Amino acid sequence: MAFESKIKTIEWVDNKSRMIDQTILPYEFKTVDISTAEEMYYAIKDMIVRGAPAIGIAGAHGVSLAAIELSKTETDKNIFLKKLQEKADYLKSSRPTAVNLMWAIDKQMKLALEIDGSIETVTKALIENGIKLENEDIEINKKMGDYGAEVVPKGATILTHCNAGALATVGYGTALGVIRSAYAKDPTIKVFADETRPRQQGARLTTWELTQDGIPTTLITDGMCSYFMSKGMIQMVVVGADRIAANGDTANKIGTYTVAIAAKYHNVPFYIAAPLSTIDISIKSGKEIPIEERSHEEVTHINGDWVCAKDVNIINPGFDVTPHELITGIITEKGILRPNFEESIAKAFMED
Repeated sequence: MAFESKIKTIEWVDNKSRMIDQTILPYEFKTVDISTAEEMYYAIKDMIVRGAPAIGIAGAHGVSLAAIELSKTETDKNIFLKKLQEKADYLKSSRPTAVNLMWAIDKQMKLALEIDGSIETVTKALIENGIKLENEDIEINKKMGDYGAEVVPKGATILTHCNAGALATVGYGTALGVIRSAYAKDPTIKVFADETRPRQQGARLTTWELTQDGIPTTLITDGMCSYFMSKGMIQMVVVGADRIAANGDTANKIGTYTVAIAAKYHNVPFYIAAPLSTIDISIKSGKEIPIEERSHEEVTHINGDWVCAKDVNIINPGFDVTPHELITGIITEKGILRPNFEESIAKAFMED
């Protein structure tokens, strides 16, 4: 039985993309309506919407919005498609690491190019396909949750990093989807959420989500995971992913690699939860994954206030790559992929 989350992160409403503004949680809950492709670019870039699956759907909606805009001014279908591709490429550039964004936009553009019909027909089909991808996301997450729940020890305390929940997807979640499904079977399950500097998605978003659903959650700082593992207080780690290479190397929010190293040392199982759309079989290893460098202000400021010396040097990669050797399994909608990941990933895509 799936745990029903109350959160719907992004949805198509009245020819607009409606999303929860995640930059102001947990202080305020507000939805915003995105009505143009340019607005969608900044919604993704500025992390109003975030999380690989959610920004994938945002990208799909963005193409639909671009088509609506262009259909008002363009009458030549070839010019329409050319300009639509330009807007699609623009949307892709908003966040370079998460492959779901590229995956969803490419699906929309493939559909646009294949449809034999008018600009109006293409636009309608893109809207319908964006809604279809949106609805499929929740079902995919619930399938992942059910597979993942099978490997959660009874009464376990699960550590998660960043936010891979309903807020990172359309609804339900990837890593938090596993937790929700496990909790539905065993209400003795508990969660440790680390704060996830510098944007504090664990503190701001994961704790908000889980407390909304009544799942017992403890917030810890990023540097505390080894301490609690050494005390036997963490039985499992499950995190999300932004891009997974063909060999299983996984890019996720910065700090994930550190958690994986600690888990390996303390013999704590470390799982990734991600849909097949997050796996990029075109790249052999994590060395090929582009890592987004984000604003230095994310590190130097908290809630608009300086927290360090003003002349200090800053480096702020948004993601790191966890080598596949540190990963126990990758939980997908097709089941749990195990080492050898090159073989299990290839097999999953052959069956898909």
